[in-house]
Amino acid sequence: METIPWKRFHGFRSHQQYQARTHKGVAVEAVTIKDVAALAGVSVGTASRVLSGNPATSADTRERVAAAAAELDYQPNAQAQALRSTRSNSLGLLVPDVRNPFFADLAHAAEQAALSAGYVTLLGNANERNDQQDRYLDTLISRRVDGVIVAPVGDDGGRLRALIEREIPTVLVDRTVPGLDLPSVTTDSETGIRQAVQHLAEQGHTRIGYISGPEATSTGRDRFASFTRAVAEAGLSQDPELVYFGDYQAASGSAGVHTLMDLTNPPTALLAADSLMAVGAISILHRLGLRIGTDIALVAFDDIEWFALLNPALSVIAHSVEDMGRIAVDLLLQVIAGHTPESVVLPSELIVRASSATPIRPTTQPEQRSQQ
Repeated sequence: METIPWKRFHGFRSHQQYQARTHKGVAVEAVTIKDVAALAGVSVGTASRVLSGNPATSADTRERVAAAAAELDYQPNAQAQALRSTRSNSLGLLVPDVRNPFFADLAHAAEQAALSAGYVTLLGNANERNDQQDRYLDTLISRRVDGVIVAPVGDDGGRLRALIEREIPTVLVDRTVPGLDLPSVTTDSETGIRQAVQHLAEQGHTRIGYISGPEATSTGRDRFASFTRAVAEAGLSQDPELVYFGDYQAASGSAGVHTLMDLTNPPTALLAADSLMAVGAISILHRLGLRIGTDIALVAFDDIEWFALLNPALSVIAHSVEDMGRIAVDLLLQVIAGHTPESVVLPSELIVRASSATPIRPTTQPEQRSQQ
């Protein structure tokens, strides 16, 4: 069995250190599962699964965790185990912004799936803020929910790690967090964004403005990377001025349109990386007197039901939010049952509607701007 260097684990505390930190024979600080995971060189979630008897790990991993637990004389928290054995028949669902139509639909789909399985859902709104997310996670922990589904607001795992350390079944949805070994349900943004860029290129657009989500989120990074690759593959302009980084709020969609359309050589098409930013973009385009689908093309990521009812109807990169919510609940129930489910990546596809269906007319944009 491989010997793992002690210095590999920053801040690791040995069993001897614990033994030394006693007062009148009573240990001041107990060994935690986090310490076992650090010594074994695995995630806390993996260590938890091994120590709970879950067979869905490799033999080598099980040996390393067992050796680490023995070395540290790790004793599971009996009180915590007893609490976990008592079911509340409730699940926690934490989303970044309930005002975002996508997350409202996701919450509805998950709530219905949970109800069908005999669980009630406690909903929290993080409002795209880490501190608010952490506050809700603490509340869900105190409510002793049987499991939690989280669409994290950023890359800071924060209190999400507390869920893992307390062995509370957890599933990530739509977004992920680097370094957290948790099952997830996400979307393949690459395919839909490539289709959108190819479609716009075929319509004659060479300068496509991109209103991106925040780089602190996995979806913001993934979609931006997909857009960058798609533009390069299509041989279109890769001018960095054509990218505006927003925050998944309508106001940033509006600000993005202002910034992009004020360029000396503005884009003739726009791609908004989520539904709320698309709403903000639509508002400002109307205010500027630019006719969507005629003066400028617009495509949005996420297919909100009423996007098809707009005039003109909005082209979208669609993926099934109903499937995402349902599968997230299914994965969580598997984790609650002691299994280790594989993460799921859902497909995306472009749906072309009137907002981008008309080929570009090169003289339209300059004439339109001269009238402003």
